Amino acid sequence: MTHNTKYVIKYKLDGQRRWDFAVMPDASETQALEALRKIHGDDVRNVSDIQVSKAL
Repeated sequence: MTHNTKYVIKYKLDGQRRWDFAVMPDASETQALEALRKIHGDDVRNVSDIQVSKAL
């Protein structure tokens, strides 16, 4: 059984600092990019400075 945890993803989109929550199996950058792709679609190409941590 996969255990999912709620994470906060901090990142820059077109140079603007942003953050979003996502439920993911781990805190990897790959998982974070996939979650951001669902939110931003093709704009995920402009994402940089990704930081993932557990949500409180």
